[in-house]
Amino acid sequence: MTHIAIPIPTGTGKQDINIEVTINNQKQSLHYKVELFFWDECQNPNGHRADCISEMLAKHDPNWTLYYIGAPTDKFVPITFIERRREIGEIRREI
Repeated sequence: MTHIAIPIPTGTGKQDINIEVTINNQKQSLHYKVELFFWDECQNPNGHRADCISEMLAKHDPNWTLYYIGAPTDKFVPITFIERRREIGEIRREI
């Protein structure tokens, strides 16, 4: 899949993003979500952050696939997911 960058306004908390694109006269709908994962919600908040992210992702909804891990802050890390039913090779085309 080719990538383009689309600026998304910074929000406070979870963001639900629906994007419709037209490529070669075929419409495609993509569904993303951005969630904030807080470090203090880890089993070991003072442990390695990579282990914390792995722990949090292990509990995440399996209908969503990890798409992007954003820049972490001292309090949280923003993580972007794409809806699994619209993954590469499974994108529903709408006419």
